[in-house]
Amino acid sequence: MRHFLRPLFDRVVVKELEPDRIRQSGLLVPAGTHEPPPQHGIVLAIGPGLDWWEGAGINMPVKPGDHVVFPASAGAWVEVDEERLLVCRVGELLGVLDEVPDEVPA
Repeated sequence: MRHFLRPLFDRVVVKELEPDRIRQSGLLVPAGTHEPPPQHGIVLAIGPGLDWWEGAGINMPVKPGDHVVFPASAGAWVEVDEERLLVCRVGELLGVLDEVPDEVPA
């Protein structure tokens, strides 16, 4: 039987993507550098938010499937069905990566 981790309150569950060590410039960032880069992941599940959010008109700013960036120190790592997942507060996320279409030359 598989399990689903349902986050509570303002928490989100994120599956980490493999860190990309090669930048677009071609620079290779070696493993083990002193400062860990921000990490990327896909939101798997979101909590319902805090009880006062609804009255203030605040919605959860991420949704399942969003590609997010988070610091290495965010949240807590848990293992569910041999899968390593991050559970953190939505406020710990640094941002959502959106795809922007390439501009068509005029």
